[in-house]
Amino acid sequence: MAVEVGTKVTGKVTGITKFGAFVELGDGKTGLVHISEVSDAYVKDIHDVLHVGEPVTVKVLSIQDGKIGLSIRKAVDKPQQSEHENSHRESHHTPSARPSGNRYQGGARSGGGNHFGHKAQPSKDDFDAMMSGYLKESEDRLSVLRRNTEGKRGGRGGRRS
Repeated sequence: MAVEVGTKVTGKVTGITKFGAFVELGDGKTGLVHISEVSDAYVKDIHDVLHVGEPVTVKVLSIQDGKIGLSIRKAVDKPQQSEHENSHRESHHTPSARPSGNRYQGGARSGGGNHFGHKAQPSKDDFDAMMSGYLKESEDRLSVLRRNTEGKRGGRGGRRS
């Protein structure tokens, strides 16, 4: 069988390294499955997933300078979710169920938000209010820092010129 980008091929694992596995594809050709392409889940140790001599189905990702890049996880047929299913699944989340990471919760937002309570496009006034709040907070912190370090300068023997 000809090895071309995008085709699925059955091969045999011939070697395993810490970064991936080498797969013999037939006709004397060997490709590499990078550890990130072994599974959709995180793989800490590739030896837990693959073994030398094991037959695997791979998808050819690339062929460059005689090196063949392979993927096991992309060779697995998964049912495609429609856009409607994705949006339906997201709508089940309620704003109270999601932790809020927004430091500027008060005042800056006003109506017109999506189902999570966030505005689709922040206005210039919201940004200006947020920036002025940040600048004031920053200046307050700097003044406290200056006050605390003023008396500590000089140390022994007074000021140096």
